[in-house]
Order: sequence, then structure tokens, then C-alpha cells
Amino acid sequence: MREFSATQLRDYLTSDSNNPLLLDVREPWEFQVCRIDGSQLIPMGQIPASLQALDPQREIVVICHHGIRSRQVAMYLEYQGFANVINLAGGVDAWARDVDRRMATY
Repeated sequence: MREFSATQLRDYLTSDSNNPLLLDVREPWEFQVCRIDGSQLIPMGQIPASLQALDPQREIVVICHHGIRSRQVAMYLEYQGFANVINLAGGVDAWARDVDRRMATY
């Protein structure tokens, strides 16, 4: 599993050749407070039941609040055969601090 800092992910997403799925694994109330544009919400507890909805060949960036839940989900996805998984270290909290200071925090 690869891991990106918030600034690395920002730079990665601005490249024309990269179009990963931004998979937010927080709870719906957290997603309502703030989110990275273009991210898709599937709460951590729903990941096992949602595996068929995910493309195991597509690059997936897993996102949570601080990077702990997303790391667990990224490891789970790799165990399930997903080969192109990236964890956002520091989560949306780091994104708000280092990339988008207008983003709400909690």
C-alpha cells in the first residue's frame, strides 16, 4: 500500500493522467461536515458489503478523518485483491491544514 501526504495527493490529482476513486470511509455526518471534492462515501462498516461496487483494477485513494480508519480499509482492500490502493496520511484533517484552509474541520 502506498501512502500520500495531503500535498502529495493534491499534486497527484492535478496531473491529467491520474483519475483515482477517492473513497471516503468516514460516517455520513462526518462527510456532511467536510469532504474532498469528488470523493465517494462508503462508511468503513459497509466496505465488505460494497466490494462488488468497487473496481479492483482502478486506483483507489482511501480517506478518513486522520488516516487511521483509511489505513485499515486500505489494508483490507489489498487483502481482498485490490492492487492499486493509496492511503491519505492525516486524512481530511491534514487536507484542511495543508491544502484547503477554507475546509471546515471537526
